[in-house]
Amino acid sequence: MSSEEKMKCIICNSENIVRKKVEEEIKKGRDVVFVPVETLVCQNCGERYYDRRTIQFLEGIEEKVKKEEVNLETVGKVLKVVGI
Repeated sequence: MSSEEKMKCIICNSENIVRKKVEEEIKKGRDVVFVPVETLVCQNCGERYYDRRTIQFLEGIEEKVKKEEVNLETVGKVLKVVGI
């Protein structure tokens, strides 16, 4: 994409869109799996723009997670407030 044809965010119309490493979430039952990917992100509103290759990669990872064909590491735990 040339500098003359800057991409505009479809949500907020900002041209401040940069390539960033983000973590996409894939749900597995009650668990959440974080998958690092690089994608375009609007710096104004946070809207993400995924290219076809990234979407196919995420779909492949999601399938591997379902079939338990990928190594996962526990990175924390989720807590819920109760009794309020």
